[in-house]
Amino acid sequence: MPLVTSTEMFKKAYAGGYAIGAFNVNNMEIIQGIVDAAKLERAPLILQASSGARKYANPIYLRKLVEAAVEDSGLPICLHLDHGDTFELCKDSIDGGFTSVMIDASHHSFEENIKITKKVVEYAHDRGVVVEAELGRLAGVEDAVNVSEKDSSYTDPGQVQEFVEKTGVDSLAIAIGTSHGAFKFKGEAKLRFDILEDVGKRLPGFPIVLHGASSVPEKYVKIVNENGGMMDGAKGVPEEMLRQAASMAVCKINIDSDLRLAFTASIRKHMNDNPSHFDPRQYLTPARAAITDVVRHKLVSVLGCNNKV
Repeated sequence: MPLVTSTEMFKKAYAGGYAIGAFNVNNMEIIQGIVDAAKLERAPLILQASSGARKYANPIYLRKLVEAAVEDSGLPICLHLDHGDTFELCKDSIDGGFTSVMIDASHHSFEENIKITKKVVEYAHDRGVVVEAELGRLAGVEDAVNVSEKDSSYTDPGQVQEFVEKTGVDSLAIAIGTSHGAFKFKGEAKLRFDILEDVGKRLPGFPIVLHGASSVPEKYVKIVNENGGMMDGAKGVPEEMLRQAASMAVCKINIDSDLRLAFTASIRKHMNDNPSHFDPRQYLTPARAAITDVVRHKLVSVLGCNNKV
């Protein structure tokens, strides 16, 4: 089975009231941990690489690792560019074998966002690749994406239909109150389900994407804090809110910070317990298992996409 696009995944997810997990990858162990979880839970996958991941791991290595995951698992897997901020980056990813790209021109004006997104869509569709775009801006930090709280903005539902019609985009990321990174919310996170509901009515059957959906698992925050870290007060989006979003128009939920947290927490604990270890296999093996632990929970309890293959 070759790499696939997200088109069929999203059709089934919308009809079934669940979401597909889009997990950020940076190296072999993270990919293996995610895919091991999906094999156990029989779930489709979107494995996505940011521009930072491409620079770190080399996009050729990432593509080959994901292709190996397809061969090993037999699962439908989509390889997606996360937060491509220029036409050139999206083009390079498409030419390099990615089956899905995100063009994030949300920092431009509405009109310029349409212009840039349409250019990417035309190039991608001619090559059988699907495109995600973004309206509204999420606060927080993720690789090169750095938006202050004052510069963030909710998606205007009144713009979504015009944007989709003029660009021909295949899915749309919207801002309803989530945030990139292990965000410290002032009080409890509150998602604007009224915006999501409005968008769903204006774009019936159209796949919506949720970025910044970290839940910050307390289990791994505790491990970090017990092993020399300082994550007191870190909060994420309550998982019941993510489940509600997945039951509505949201077909794709991005998950990154929770994986980083679990991976790093496991390494911290292992090195603290075994200070003489220097073989990477000794500390990366439990780190990979921690990824599997987090992803299995997300697939079943948050996304609801288990047993969908």
